Amino acid sequence: MSRLFYENSVSYKGYLIIPFVFGIIDSHEISSYKLLSEVANQSQFHKAENPAEIYGSSIENIINIAKEHIDEYSDFISDRDSFKFRYVYRNNLIIVFQEAGRYFYDHYPPDSLNNIAAPKLFSSEYDCLSWIKQGMDGLHTR
Repeated sequence: MSRLFYENSVSYKGYLIIPFVFGIIDSHEISSYKLLSEVANQSQFHKAENPAEIYGSSIENIINIAKEHIDEYSDFISDRDSFKFRYVYRNNLIIVFQEAGRYFYDHYPPDSLNNIAAPKLFSSEYDCLSWIKQGMDGLHTR
């Protein structure tokens, strides 16, 4: 699997649709997707890879396939956008959350949906992002 294209991810009805290149046939990319759910493991589609089992010819096409599948088969729907504050840094996905005046984050590497975030609270979104960036930059300068 190629890296996950977090920069092309789309938040939709409580899910984050994350496209990636599944393969190449006759020099044409075949697109697929993975999902994150705002309710995490409470959803059957959390961290699922292409539950529709349909592949696309482009990122836009696969996003539409994922939306249709969510509309038809999702076990929950949300109007809230839990993925609103998401950032891509060095091909990593960072999602910042706020609760009771404190900030925390999820951190996903470029090639998997394994959350590698430190269990740390911050007083602002800026402090959270600065701390993550400093840690990631430190890894790349060693």
